[in-house]
Amino acid sequence: MKIIKYHSLFILLITNNFYAFSYSDLAAWEQFIQTRYVSQEKEKDDFRDFENNASQQVKEFYRLNHRYQTVNFVLKKKEEYSALQKKRLSIWEAFHYLDTLVDESDPDLSLPQSYHALQTAEALRNDGQPRWLILTGFIHDLGKILTLFGEPQWAVVGDTFPVGCAYANAVAFHDYFNDNPDKQNDLYQTKYGIYKPGCGLRNVHMSWGHDEYLYYVAKNYLPAPAAYIIRYHSFYAAHSDGAYTYLMDDYDKEMLAWVRLFNKYDLYSKSSQQLDIQELYPYYAALVAEYFPDIINW
Repeated sequence: MKIIKYHSLFILLITNNFYAFSYSDLAAWEQFIQTRYVSQEKEKDDFRDFENNASQQVKEFYRLNHRYQTVNFVLKKKEEYSALQKKRLSIWEAFHYLDTLVDESDPDLSLPQSYHALQTAEALRNDGQPRWLILTGFIHDLGKILTLFGEPQWAVVGDTFPVGCAYANAVAFHDYFNDNPDKQNDLYQTKYGIYKPGCGLRNVHMSWGHDEYLYYVAKNYLPAPAAYIIRYHSFYAAHSDGAYTYLMDDYDKEMLAWVRLFNKYDLYSKSSQQLDIQELYPYYAALVAEYFPDIINW
């Protein structure tokens, strides 16, 4: 993929297809999304304000997450779930499970995750984004069905980060890593740790959760940018704060443009608005059927 500028458009070239951003630059696009979608209930700076808005539940979530997400834990979970032998479900069965799930790590939303999925997808749809990107918004959190398999939320949701190397200060609640056993491993606390400079994020072990899991489930059905968004949409330290660039290769740096675009819809569409799934069902049923068979492995 390449990003090129042509007059006032940014063109992203991906496997002989192109998508045009009709704004003077990506910063203007992000400002547009913030202006359009920041809820009347919250100011922009109030989103992801962990210092002032995080409840004790959110803080406890991150305390557990940062303590138990070790290299050994991540490798064990990747081996367990990458085989996709847990269940055979339709996308819709997974989606309706989200009706029962409220994300304990989210300081901005206390509604079931199905509402958040619809809010994200509808924001993308209203702006005329490509159908594959709208689908990505609709399914991006389906990996949270990990809780259906008995996983605690600290192993399912929350911001993701690399394990096996030093923790960047940009990771939320950075101080909580002091209780992680990997903190005592000198190699894991160096800048590159077990990795090489510019090795590419595909060669980096991320903390385990719904992002990595859904990537395994959906990667063979989706365009490459969609699979990349799903895999790294919770990697806020990188796509929002610019951390860990020393581990990225050129492919990552190009693909992050899609993640940053998607993130604005994912974040700023959060509100107490509850959309009518029955009314929206025909559109999303057709969209899902475009990319997925009736039943897939989970």
